[in-house]
Amino acid sequence: MKILVDADACPVKELIVSCAKQFELPVIMIVDTSHELKDDYSMVITVDQDRDSVDFALMKRLTREDIVVTQDYGLAALVLGKGARAINQNGLVYTDSNIERLLFERHVGQKVRRGGGRTTNVKKRTKEDNERFRTAFIRLIEETPNKYF
Repeated sequence: MKILVDADACPVKELIVSCAKQFELPVIMIVDTSHELKDDYSMVITVDQDRDSVDFALMKRLTREDIVVTQDYGLAALVLGKGARAINQNGLVYTDSNIERLLFERHVGQKVRRGGGRTTNVKKRTKEDNERFRTAFIRLIEETPNKYF
């Protein structure tokens, strides 16, 4: 098992590394060239800025035993389709039960914005958000079948 991170705008990179160290799991963080990331524990892969470059690079490295951290519902749907697990920065574990609703809500939000409307603003991140992510992430690691444990 490894942890793959869509790391461009990920606010929980340090928490991911901390949990991965606890379970001795490798971490791969993927960013595009508009971001600079250095981490002594993780393998950092930098890709070009083309649309979905990070997603393509991540999917090429993904296996069924892996966990992906992403805010991108589309990428999460691809991850689930490959039999792997996915979680967002707030501790929401993507499942076959919730991904269709999330994709639909994203579609509706895009239509509203294209029509000149506004959608809700993202709230400032709190310590409680970080703790909620940590708890859900550790539970996901523990629940994910892993032939290496």
